[in-house]
Amino acid sequence: MGRDTIADIITSIRNADMNRKGTVQIASTNITENIVKILLREGFIENVRKHQENNKYFLVLTLRHRRNRKGTYRTILNLKQISKPGLRIYSNYQRIPRILGGMGIVVLSTSRGIITDREARLEGIGGEILCYIW
Repeated sequence: MGRDTIADIITSIRNADMNRKGTVQIASTNITENIVKILLREGFIENVRKHQENNKYFLVLTLRHRRNRKGTYRTILNLKQISKPGLRIYSNYQRIPRILGGMGIVVLSTSRGIITDREARLEGIGGEILCYIW
């Protein structure tokens, strides 16, 4: 894992989803816990549990897959990191983009914590755009 925790969790989840893994283990920090809570609340993942090994905490995520009629798995989760350590992207609440016409969500880091685009529009606050999830 590198220094960019958001990129690390997005990459870990995306790779596990593409390889049809049922679970993925990511490091537990305040940022990752808040993003995972949003993923769980919005229905992109099935379950989350906290695991401890050698005084380090990990989050074990159970991913959700969709089965086609022919029996193949399709990935449900698509993630894209927007704000990076070298280039931060900020937006006010009026200019927060809509993903797939409102079907996807935008995760923002605001003065009131990490929230979705819908919550930010309701509260009338903007912030740093962390990632898109659809």
